[in-house]
Amino acid sequence: MTHHVLKTPVTEDQIRQLSTGDQVTLQETLFGIRDATQIHMFDKGRKTKFDLNGHALIHTAPNVRKVDPSDAAPAGYEPICVGTTTSMRMERFTRPLIEEYGARIIIGKGGLGEDSRRAFQDLGGAYLAIVGGAAALETTWIDSIEDVDMDDLYPESLWEFKINNFGPLLVAMDAHGDNLYQTVSEDAADRRAAALASMGVST
Repeated sequence: MTHHVLKTPVTEDQIRQLSTGDQVTLQETLFGIRDATQIHMFDKGRKTKFDLNGHALIHTAPNVRKVDPSDAAPAGYEPICVGTTTSMRMERFTRPLIEEYGARIIIGKGGLGEDSRRAFQDLGGAYLAIVGGAAALETTWIDSIEDVDMDDLYPESLWEFKINNFGPLLVAMDAHGDNLYQTVSEDAADRRAAALASMGVST
């Protein structure tokens, strides 16, 4: 296991150096995205003003507070609780995020499916897992909300966060075709079968 500290944006080469089981801490910029954002981007043809090339995106619809713009809150919002949502329902957006926008990292809970695994392998991407229920800790890794796009979709807007030591996060799906979720599932199935066999139960 290797711990990588990555300053975004990152390159494809940097992503291909990651392996499942490694840990990653991110610095600089992170974008928050969720279902409605991607539906508007890919189903309704809306284009974001942000350059997502080489960047990391986290599946979130953050709890934020509207404030007067300031140096500490350039976008006029301050983060209250930035949690992470389950990723699987956004499976179909992984490949276009990488192909059309150049995104490199997806952060979320619960993993993604086979289409995403192939997209990461083909195009050079990775899925970083974050512990569910850790929103309070996660929020401490965000210094400020720098900008926001598609604000009419609030809270499922596209958020630009300034981050500091965001992590460590677990590399759960890498650019080599490995999927930690699948590995764990297969190992659990093998252990279950062995336990049942030891009791004389056929499967």
